[in-house]
Amino acid sequence: MNELSVVKSVVLVVDDDRIIRCLLRRAMEKEGYKVIEAENGEECLAAFQSLAPHIVLLDAIMPVMDGFTCCTQLQALPGGDRTPVLMITGLEDKQSVDRAFEVGATDFVTKPIHWPVLRQRVRRLLQTSFLFNQLEAANQKLERLASLDGLTQLANRRRFDEYLDQQWRHMAREKLPLSLLLCDIDFFKPYNDTYGHQAGDLCLQNVGAALRLALKRSTDLVARYGGEEFAAILPNTKIFGALHIAETIREQVKALGIAHAKSTVSPCVTLSLGIACLIPMPDVSSATLLKAADEALYQAKARGRDRWCVSSEAATKAIAVGDSIHLG
Repeated sequence: MNELSVVKSVVLVVDDDRIIRCLLRRAMEKEGYKVIEAENGEECLAAFQSLAPHIVLLDAIMPVMDGFTCCTQLQALPGGDRTPVLMITGLEDKQSVDRAFEVGATDFVTKPIHWPVLRQRVRRLLQTSFLFNQLEAANQKLERLASLDGLTQLANRRRFDEYLDQQWRHMAREKLPLSLLLCDIDFFKPYNDTYGHQAGDLCLQNVGAALRLALKRSTDLVARYGGEEFAAILPNTKIFGALHIAETIREQVKALGIAHAKSTVSPCVTLSLGIACLIPMPDVSSATLLKAADEALYQAKARGRDRWCVSSEAATKAIAVGDSIHLG
């Protein structure tokens, strides 16, 4: 742990004895820590929630709420199970020591306090906590990167598959509709051949950004499905809502005005979309929804592209919105 981290560390000292608190404050401030104080367990919990200390020095025997009860309740607070608690106690019997660790204490020292030992244990606990938090942050970053498409920064195919299965199970439990859109950039290979792969990458990024803007809810997921294909998972969305989103996406991509001289349907880049909507059943795979959306996408391409089509199962529920919109 570097010196800057030491100086910025906040130590919460909890003891009903004012003299002990004063001695602990001086010892900790001498090490460069910022110190806050509490007289009992209740004050400790309040201070922890408002000030988020990096470590808690907690007396075991206190009025109002003792350290054992306080430590138990600390574990239930946000961040409480990751913040080291050093129990300070005059009790040295095996039962008290075991109880301290059972309620979540990270370590303990006995009274009278051996100050060099206390300083070293505080530093070690802070360093371990700091390194653990760094490792956790790095793992979270790796997990995010593993779920993202490097080019478009949308969810990748791996994340799409995970989320589709997750939402399929969730919607099945709740008996709610799940909608899926599959989108394909029209004539993308001729676009790449004409303008080059660098322009093709930029096109994919711009189309991906347009899809992301079209989805408003945090539960909706847009992903790069593969190549020039994108997908959108819309939990708890009926067919009419999916139609509206599909048309919004189609219009927004066309409004980008990305020139496409080799397209036979428009002078600019367009999308074809397939729409499927089902209320999932526990004994049916999410592949059923995927297959329906893929068939609808095939129909959209067969009918001339730059349009969306609905899977045959949902077609009777759909309403055509305009000349460029056709049911599958």
